[in-house]
Amino acid sequence: MILETERLIIRYFEETDAEDLYAYLSDAEVVKYEPYEPFSYEEARKEAKRRAEDKNFYAVALKSGKVIGNLYFAKGEFDTWELGYVFNREYWGKGYASEAAKALLKEAFTKWNARRVIAMCNPKNEGSWKLLERIGMRREGHLRQNIYFFQNEKGEPVWQDTYEYGILKNEISEGK
Repeated sequence: MILETERLIIRYFEETDAEDLYAYLSDAEVVKYEPYEPFSYEEARKEAKRRAEDKNFYAVALKSGKVIGNLYFAKGEFDTWELGYVFNREYWGKGYASEAAKALLKEAFTKWNARRVIAMCNPKNEGSWKLLERIGMRREGHLRQNIYFFQNEKGEPVWQDTYEYGILKNEISEGK
């Protein structure tokens, strides 16, 4: 699968994407709200190989070929898909994530029979929830202390809240 936008190519990952993947997954600021710690180069190499086999992950590359981020898009029940994204900090604030997410939403709603798309993010991750709102998604809920990825020094969960977002196929076709 390859999607092309004005500035981007959205495609499946390849093992050769390891260096570009490392460039952003090794950045603590980029992975601050993700369920993993910054990656070592070896971990990024293994992750590129794993993602090359996982069709839920899409590399987002500039037309030059440089991978600047990724989208996660997985089908769930009732024709509902879940969207996620992580982008290289050097490319934040330039509209690349919005451009890529909009293209994937359009593809899903027009060609993959998606009925609904959801996304979740930490309320403290303002850039993320603002992006979801920019692409037309609506905040549908605020779940309190519903998830944890890490434990404190006592082995206790470090609970986090989650914002839930959603958009329906007919909302896209209505131009919302």
